[in-house]
Amino acid sequence: MTQGTISRRTMLEGAAALAALMPGTAAFAEGATGKPRFAYVGCFTTAQRKARGDGINVFAIDAQTDAWTHAQRVPDSVNPSFLILSRDGRFLYVVHGDLDYADAFTVDPSTGKLTVLNRAATGGKNGVHLAIDPSNRFLIVANYSSGSVAVLGIRPDGGLSDQHQLLPLEGTPGPHRVEQTASHPHHVVFDPSGRFVIVPDKGLDRVFVFGWDAAAGRLTPAGSVDSRPGAGPRHLGFHPKLPVAWVLNELDSTATTYGWDAAGGKLQPRQVITTLPSTFFGASTAAEIAVSRDGRSVYCSNRGSDDVAIFSADPSTGLLAPKGWEPTQGRDPRFIAFDSEQAFFYAANEQGDTLVQLRADPSSGALNATGQTVKTPSPVTIAFSATTG
Repeated sequence: MTQGTISRRTMLEGAAALAALMPGTAAFAEGATGKPRFAYVGCFTTAQRKARGDGINVFAIDAQTDAWTHAQRVPDSVNPSFLILSRDGRFLYVVHGDLDYADAFTVDPSTGKLTVLNRAATGGKNGVHLAIDPSNRFLIVANYSSGSVAVLGIRPDGGLSDQHQLLPLEGTPGPHRVEQTASHPHHVVFDPSGRFVIVPDKGLDRVFVFGWDAAAGRLTPAGSVDSRPGAGPRHLGFHPKLPVAWVLNELDSTATTYGWDAAGGKLQPRQVITTLPSTFFGASTAAEIAVSRDGRSVYCSNRGSDDVAIFSADPSTGLLAPKGWEPTQGRDPRFIAFDSEQAFFYAANEQGDTLVQLRADPSSGALNATGQTVKTPSPVTIAFSATTG
């Protein structure tokens, strides 16, 4: 059972801090926007995943101390592998590792607590990522184990409809005998225009591009680009201003910089750079990529060296240069992300059973641990409620 115990570098004072430190007592403090802040954490649950977690947990974030307090455990949520909130924050959508469905929840705006809305078929197994289209009418899911991308409808009440389009991804598997036996899409990302969907495929060493028909809610193949053999493309992030995208490659622990042709929906490789420190000699795989709001810094997590690689991005070209590596203070940081305000940066250590808070220096991009850690078993994803809108 996830605990609401928060450890910090210094002792917190005042009534708000005391409430935040009491297990099971949510401190629903409001920020400057008047909106309570919440974090939704998905934790793997099954022995197949070597997991110790208990599904989805909701945490309230104190406005003054940023301490997390456990507010709810959602029962019967198996291997929630990725969570996403609707743009208005009224609904939460979840896909599940090793299963073939997605769930929709309503969100209580005052407490952050979740209520099950419905469940819908994804048409494939092991959903690992999902994205909402710009019209808020469709959900796209990457089915990792079955090598397909599915499109589901979002109903007016926020619920999901079963998939109405299922696209198998085709190509030649990469050379890794275990991890690349077939297609394994791992991410679904809309380009900044909302006209294209990009899908990195770890199994095929390929990044697919699809055109998006917003009226019909359908994908059309628009091309692809191959990575280095054995790279295993996993996740992608766009520069907020430049026509540049970065792809994190899981198996060879590299990041590739691509030029992005927004008119034709094409990726042009420009640079490959390692995510590992030169002094690390063990086994490691890359997991997650995060981009600062200004596009000046790019972060990649390493499972093995158990750190976050920090890169500066050239303001003209987007090419990356290493700035350093910050330990995540736990094993296997599967997920990293800024919170909704980009005030703090978080690492979810799947095998370390912790969520570690770091602060990013806005000028240098450097990360430094704040001393705040939330203990929860097998965490793999976090969704943060927005403080505006």
